[in-house]
Amino acid sequence: MVTFTSPAETATGLHHAVAAAGNTAVALEASAALQAALAGTSDHQRILLKAAAGAGKSFALKRLVYDAVAHARCARVAIIAFTNKQIHPLAVDIAKSLGKDNVCIFVKKGTVNDLPDDVVKHVTIAEKTSEIPTDAKVVIATSHKLGAPSELRRQKDALGPGRNGDTPYDVLFVDEAWQLPHYLFDRVNKAAPLWVGVGDVGQLPPLEVGTNPWRGDPGHNPYRAWPTDYTDGKDADRTWERELPAVWRPPVGALALWRAFYPEWSQLDCVAGPDDRKLVTGADGVAGEIWTTVGSGVPTLLEVDGLPPAEAADIDLPLVEYVESLLDELFAAGFALERANYDQEANPTGERECWEPRTHTGDPLVAILATRNQAVDDAADAVDRLREKHELTDKDIVASTVDSWQGQTNGITIAIHPLTGAGELNDFNSAFGRLAVTCTRATHGLLMVSRPGLDTLLGEAPARPGNPYGEPGNRQLPRQTHERILGTFARATITYIPDNAVQE
Repeated sequence: MVTFTSPAETATGLHHAVAAAGNTAVALEASAALQAALAGTSDHQRILLKAAAGAGKSFALKRLVYDAVAHARCARVAIIAFTNKQIHPLAVDIAKSLGKDNVCIFVKKGTVNDLPDDVVKHVTIAEKTSEIPTDAKVVIATSHKLGAPSELRRQKDALGPGRNGDTPYDVLFVDEAWQLPHYLFDRVNKAAPLWVGVGDVGQLPPLEVGTNPWRGDPGHNPYRAWPTDYTDGKDADRTWERELPAVWRPPVGALALWRAFYPEWSQLDCVAGPDDRKLVTGADGVAGEIWTTVGSGVPTLLEVDGLPPAEAADIDLPLVEYVESLLDELFAAGFALERANYDQEANPTGERECWEPRTHTGDPLVAILATRNQAVDDAADAVDRLREKHELTDKDIVASTVDSWQGQTNGITIAIHPLTGAGELNDFNSAFGRLAVTCTRATHGLLMVSRPGLDTLLGEAPARPGNPYGEPGNRQLPRQTHERILGTFARATITYIPDNAVQE
């Protein structure tokens, strides 16, 4: 038997249509600001829409793109993102709405055959500037591609200026804007006079922030996310900024955890309401108790004692094998993830979806996440064994590094806590974005596993700043922030005994 203590911190808030209406209102404000900037009736040069993980930012971005291309003073827009996996689904969705002839994806030469089938089917593809249609309304590319030397000059020569009469585009949209550092954005910021950045402010930057190379100017770091130069009232006259106040992804039990990552926000609500998400399983015994707690939606921390020694603090094969045994029992017993369906206003319709292994085709049901490549290799081996034993697919279970899983969604997350076995807090195990990504991928439940000692570590660790290198915000987590986040978890400690016996 295992007994979980309730979280020290819980949260209440708005749900369903009332919560979703908050996002709608902010999105409409953003649209009005965009149209006023295009019309020349406001001085705004930047529109920054901040989103928590799972807030529906992609929907808001697409809505703003549609509003821009429909405006009389907008000839074409550019959309950039840091990675190809971000621009591919975005290009498909926008092309389905605006038509293939109006949407062009600008890709690296020789990569057409590597594009997903959906992109080839729905989107116009260009590898060279001369292949971009002159009447395309939307051009989508990575920041590296659009920011290649002399690329914007070539595009202006080939396409002509936008309605603004100077630059080739009238609006530059940046997906996951807080992922893009200054030195990359500076290569593309002359594409348009108006910038629109949408993204999660609590995610991993594309590069680890190191010692500021610009020693003569401690206020500038080319590796810092570019929107941070303009947020929090730094250029209020020319910057419009708002936060989306609701999240769609998490179950209601995880709202306190979400808020722990965005403590400075005045409001953060959860569209999902009580009983909207469930994990239904026939697992019994200790495993059944663990999965029932996870399936409640409340973040769950399980500290496992009695395991053989780990190779290193964050490379822990015995802990991964324990996770494998729990998943083995879950898949053997059978389970389903249920969720309520909503109407267009986010009111429950009374109907429910049911996702089950071997028949599910959407986002993975289970994802195992770890911070180090070696730990993920161990997890991938466990996943391979589980797939073979239970006839599973990559829609049932996957393993990934946290960094690679950024931007993804899954049903249940099992994660190795970055502080497990650690003797101190450092820049890697206390990276704000890495822990935020780990904790905010799941639609139904989060199981964090660790060896015992987290509270001792946080109680004895030396004090450290939350924003080294002069970086804004909570780039690195001090011990107090770790403690606040752990306070949102239901917790239990169990002792593992060989021969598959587990007891309190």
